[in-house]
Amino acid sequence: MNLNDVCESWEQKHGNRFLFLNRAALARWTPIPLRLIVGYGFMQHGFAKLSKGPEAFALILHAIGVPAPHLMAWLTILVELFGGLAVLLGAFIPLVSLPMAGVLLVAMFTVHLPYGFSSIKIQSVVSGRAQFGPPGYECDLLYIACLAALVLGGSGPFAVDGYLRKRS
Repeated sequence: MNLNDVCESWEQKHGNRFLFLNRAALARWTPIPLRLIVGYGFMQHGFAKLSKGPEAFALILHAIGVPAPHLMAWLTILVELFGGLAVLLGAFIPLVSLPMAGVLLVAMFTVHLPYGFSSIKIQSVVSGRAQFGPPGYECDLLYIACLAALVLGGSGPFAVDGYLRKRS
C-alpha cells in the first residue's frame, strides 16, 4: 500500500473534513515562508550595511578588489533593501531576483568560496558559547535556490504580483 492509496482511503472515509491536509491545497501557500525569510534576510543584510555606514562596506569592497567600491556599496545596499522588500511583498519577483542573485554570486565567489561549503564553522567554545569562523557559501546557495523557486513557482497568495495580474 502506497501513500496515494492511504490518502484515497482517508478521503473516502472522512470526506472533505480534512481537506486542509491535502498536499495540493497546501502547495499554493509554500511561497509565503520563502518570501518572508528571503525578504527579511535581504533587508536585514541591507540594514546592517547601512547602520555600519556605506563607507565601511565600501572599504571592504575596495579591499577585495571590487571596482567602484562606493557605487557598488550603495547599489548592493539598495538591492538588498528594496529587493528584500519586493520579495517580502511578492512584487516583481522575476525582475528583482536577477540583481539579488547577482549580489549573492559576487558574495559567494569573492568572500565565501575560500571557506568551503558549510556556513557553520565551530572554532571553539568559550564560556559555554560556541565561537564560529567565517561562513562558507551554503547560505548564498540557499538564497539563490529560494529565489529560483519563487521565480519558477510564483509568489503565491497575498502577493502584489497576483494583485497586479488580476487588475490587468
